Amino acid sequence: MIYTVTFNPAVDYCIHMEAVRVGEVNRSKGEEIFFGGKGINVSVVLKELGLRSRALGFVAGFTGQAIELWLKGSGIDTGFVRLEQGFSRINVKIKASAETDLNGQGPDIPAEKLEELFAMLDEIGDGDTIVLSGSIPPSLPPDIYEKILEKLEGRRVRAVVDAAGELLLNTLKYRPFLVKPNDFELGELFGVKPDTTEEIVEYARRLKGMGAVNVLVSRAGDGAVLVDEGNGVHVCGACSGTVRNSVGAGDSMVAGFVAGCLGVPAADGQAWDAAAGCDYGFALRLGTAAGGATAFSHGLAGREDIFRLLRQLS
Repeated sequence: MIYTVTFNPAVDYCIHMEAVRVGEVNRSKGEEIFFGGKGINVSVVLKELGLRSRALGFVAGFTGQAIELWLKGSGIDTGFVRLEQGFSRINVKIKASAETDLNGQGPDIPAEKLEELFAMLDEIGDGDTIVLSGSIPPSLPPDIYEKILEKLEGRRVRAVVDAAGELLLNTLKYRPFLVKPNDFELGELFGVKPDTTEEIVEYARRLKGMGAVNVLVSRAGDGAVLVDEGNGVHVCGACSGTVRNSVGAGDSMVAGFVAGCLGVPAADGQAWDAAAGCDYGFALRLGTAAGGATAFSHGLAGREDIFRLLRQLS
């Protein structure tokens, strides 16, 4: 089973406008509502790729109830801890000549509720995968990712960490199966600005030396670079298309890569043999296709678009 953790789920209220005039009444051309958060986004794209996952995290209030109902209606298992106070955040995304985001803070998470989430981790065992992604709310301890991996230590669990800065660095001692910084985040970790593939490979290998098993570096329009567990280097160019969406592309890449490693049903309904080991080149291409499919859509990637782009990369 794949488990995703989203500490701060959100309702994204997207408003389409010609322009925003500050201090005046503005009227939209249209609105959309999406339910998400980084771990939830991973679960949604995994579902599109034919893989089950269980979304863990915290929800509160009427917005939290809506998030949970939508996920269950989409066929995704959930294991959310319900908070008695506050409500799950609402993010306002203004799509005009320039995109403007107004992101909510979300509810406080008391210590006893965090203990409830940790109790759910007992169901994770050998062969399972856990995805930890994104920043953490200020009410949680800054070493929360470390505490989760410490609890899982000794079990044969693949840990995927998609985070930045110290949040990422502090998990490396637990040898996560995959870390996925983008090129800017990779540079921030070492105080540099890597521009070339060679420079990205150099600093990705430094992360491997610090404990990461696989390092996947996303590069937006320049594609992605993977340094795998055997120190092999894989480079994948970006997909061709018109960028319409800046939310969830990195999460989709994580979902595609994980699906590629675990064995995803192919477009014709067949599945390759994951027991033979991960084909990292294929996993990188599938992750890149999934990320591109989200970037070229108004929401998260759909299965048909993912496999269409995958054929473009093959």
